[in-house]
Amino acid sequence: MNITSLRTFIAIVETGSLVRASQKLHVTQSTVTARLKTLEEALGQVLLNRQKSGITLTPAGTKLLRYARIMTGLWRQAQYETALPAGLSSVCTFGCDRELWHGPGRAFFDGVVSGHPDMAVSVLQGSGRDLENWLASGQVDVILTYDAILRGNQTIHPLPPEELVLYSDRPDAAIDGDPLYVFVDHGEEYRRQHGEAYHDAGIARISFDSSWWALQFLLDRGGSAYLPRALADAYVQSGALHVLNGPVFLRKKNLIVNDTAAANWNWFDALVNTISAAGKTASP
Repeated sequence: MNITSLRTFIAIVETGSLVRASQKLHVTQSTVTARLKTLEEALGQVLLNRQKSGITLTPAGTKLLRYARIMTGLWRQAQYETALPAGLSSVCTFGCDRELWHGPGRAFFDGVVSGHPDMAVSVLQGSGRDLENWLASGQVDVILTYDAILRGNQTIHPLPPEELVLYSDRPDAAIDGDPLYVFVDHGEEYRRQHGEAYHDAGIARISFDSSWWALQFLLDRGGSAYLPRALADAYVQSGALHVLNGPVFLRKKNLIVNDTAAANWNWFDALVNTISAAGKTASP
């Protein structure tokens, strides 16, 4: 058994077919098939059911998938740390939700880079589910996410909630019923709160699942939208956007750390406290 075979197995599961796995890995389909066969022979188990509609995991494959992710994550981490150049003694691998880079994500990154010149820093962007899996498998040491699903050997550090504020390029834009309103999907809880507050508003013509893209749309073409205060307030200061007097929604955010990694970070708690204090100060 080798890491390449495990990575190939993971790629097949994630893409749903041997063909797509070969495209993702930039190898031939016959190579993917051979790697899977080698892995199954080494384990003495069939790992995947192959059907015309795609592949499904066998019970043995389901069990292996968790360990495969852990093993490939640890191998990646080992490669990274053993290849550190002179002057660097350790590495912090940070997974961040794309929506949280502006504000706490950048603050954590800057705190590590500025305060610890002997530490290499690797940043990965991912969805909530990606981040949880990466942390559980050891691929990252700490994540910044909206979700707070705790697994073994992890600690959750709640941060001040993110404020979602109604902004517009026009100071006199309507709070309710603006024809230029852009809906930004900030998650399930936000959708519920938004639906209750604007139950008569109808469906927005334009919608995004990215605050950054929605912000660019407002700056380029005008309109109104709910955006994170940490992202949009700089544009209020420049006069490009205006805060409207609509309901303010809150979204929880959390730093979740692998306790084994944090055991060697005597600076971590202080940095979390600094980021938390900054988040509280930023709120009006």
